[in-house]
Amino acid sequence: MSAATATPSTTAAPAAADRFSVRRLVHLTRWNLVLLARNRLALVYGTVLPLAGLLLLLPGERGDIALGASGIGGVVLTAGLFPVFYNVLSQFVNRRDELVLKRMRTGEVRDSELLVGIALPGVLCALAVCAVTVPAASALGQPLPLNAALFAVGALVSAAMFAGLAYWTAAWTRSAEAAQLTSMPVIILAIAGPILASLTSLSETVQDLVSYTPGAAISELVRVGWFGLDGTGATESTLSFSETWSQAAGPLAVMVAWTVLALALASRSMRWEPRS
Repeated sequence: MSAATATPSTTAAPAAADRFSVRRLVHLTRWNLVLLARNRLALVYGTVLPLAGLLLLLPGERGDIALGASGIGGVVLTAGLFPVFYNVLSQFVNRRDELVLKRMRTGEVRDSELLVGIALPGVLCALAVCAVTVPAASALGQPLPLNAALFAVGALVSAAMFAGLAYWTAAWTRSAEAAQLTSMPVIILAIAGPILASLTSLSETVQDLVSYTPGAAISELVRVGWFGLDGTGATESTLSFSETWSQAAGPLAVMVAWTVLALALASRSMRWEPRS
């Protein structure tokens, strides 16, 4: 009597084409960078326009911390809005309308590679702008960042947040022309945050609500990480290097929450083809 021999079942490894490929991602990113460089207007919006926030430092007193925090915060915010948010939104919608995304998805390229490849050029552009801001602001009389690592983390999280908001906005944007209108709520929300946060006449309840906006979180992170300022009304650096990390936990959490929310909403309503 022979005993039946059972062979253990094995799960087949996913094919190479089904895995996230760094090689394909690098190729897509290089291609998108070339397209961005060829679009002179988008390139100027992505590099020159964000640095315009430093113009606030020219007429002011050298070393004015409050003015420096406002100007540098404006640079980080604009770097997130234009090279990342609006660029990613317009690129995704344009390629969706031209059926480029539909054709690429029929090949080896994965959806995650497409999304990251579209966003990376703008993210790299925003990070480069933030890096250039350090010596530029120093030349204009501002101190070097108290916590440069925190400033870099804030710039990276800000770029990721605006990329997520771009894909969420793209999910309910019908056409490339409509992107000029559908982008306005996010732009207004981001810009209004720092402005409202600077108003001391607002009640504490309203101030707390404003602190949860993307722009106010970025502004507060710059104030903490670069200048060591404790609170929106502070004008003198009082935080130590170690204290900046704990103080930055709040605005960082707000930015991460916006990123997660935007990506979750985008994943539920993402469209890869134009509406019929």
